[in-house]
Amino acid sequence: MIPPIANNFVAGEDVDTALAHARRFDEQGVGTILNLLGEHYDDPADAEQEAAAYAALIRALADADLSVAGCISVKPSQLGLDISEAVFREQLGTVVEAARAHDIFVWMDMEDHTTVDATLDAFEAHVTTYPRMGLCVQANLKRTREDLRRLVDLPGRIRLVKGAYDPPPELAYREKARVNRAYHDHLAYLFTHADHVAVGSHDPEMIERAKTLHAEHGTPFEVQMLMGVRESAQFDLAAAGYDVYQYAPYGTKWLSYFYRRVRERKANALFALRAIVSG
Repeated sequence: MIPPIANNFVAGEDVDTALAHARRFDEQGVGTILNLLGEHYDDPADAEQEAAAYAALIRALADADLSVAGCISVKPSQLGLDISEAVFREQLGTVVEAARAHDIFVWMDMEDHTTVDATLDAFEAHVTTYPRMGLCVQANLKRTREDLRRLVDLPGRIRLVKGAYDPPPELAYREKARVNRAYHDHLAYLFTHADHVAVGSHDPEMIERAKTLHAEHGTPFEVQMLMGVRESAQFDLAAAGYDVYQYAPYGTKWLSYFYRRVRERKANALFALRAIVSG
C-alpha cells in the first residue's frame, strides 16, 4: 500500500486506481496523462512486458468514457532504450499501434541528455504516421532551439519543461535565471511556429507568459502539471476555461519515483514536507 506522503504524488498501484483518479479530476475539468512507473531496464523481456502493460492501459482508457480525453506518457528507457535503439523502437511501436487502434494520445518523456537523439528519431519515425503523439523537450539544454526547429515541422505536439536532469555545464544552462530566460524564449518560438503548445510548468510566471503569447498569436495551448503539485491552481485554470492536464504516475514502482522526485529538486522536498504536515 502506498503511504499517505507518496499517495499525494502517485495515482495508485494498478490501472483501476489510476483510472479512478483520472475520473475524479475529469469531474473538475482536468485531463490526466497516465504514466506507468518503470525505467532503465536491461532485459528485453522487461521492456516487452511494459509495452504490453501500456497496451492494456490504452484499452482501459478507451473504455473509461472521460469527458477530457485521457492520454499516456512513456519513458524511452522503460521501453528498452538502455538495451538498444532497436528494442526501444520495437516496443514503442507496440504502444503506438495500440494507441492507433483506440485513438489515444501518446506522450513521450525526455530523459537525460544522452538519450535525446534516439528519442527524437523514434518520435519522428512514429509521429509521421500517427500524429496523435507529443514529445517533451527540456529548456535547460543548449541544443533545444535546434531541436524545436526540427520538431515544429512535424505533426504532433511539443511539451516544454525546464528540465529536471543534471546535464554537464557545457551542454546545459545551470543557473535558474538563465533556464527561465531560455524557457521564455522557447515559449515565444513555439507560439510563433507551432500549431499547439503544451506548457509543462508549475511556475505562475511561465503560465502567465503563455496566456500573453496566446493572446498575441492565437496559438492553442494546454498547461501540464504533476500530480500533487499546485492542484488548486490546476482546478482554477480549468475553471477559467484553459486546457489543463495532470501528469499522474501509477504502479508498484512508486518508491523509486517518489525518491527521485524529491532528490531531483529541493522544491520537491518542500512539497513532500508540506504533505507530511498536512497529512
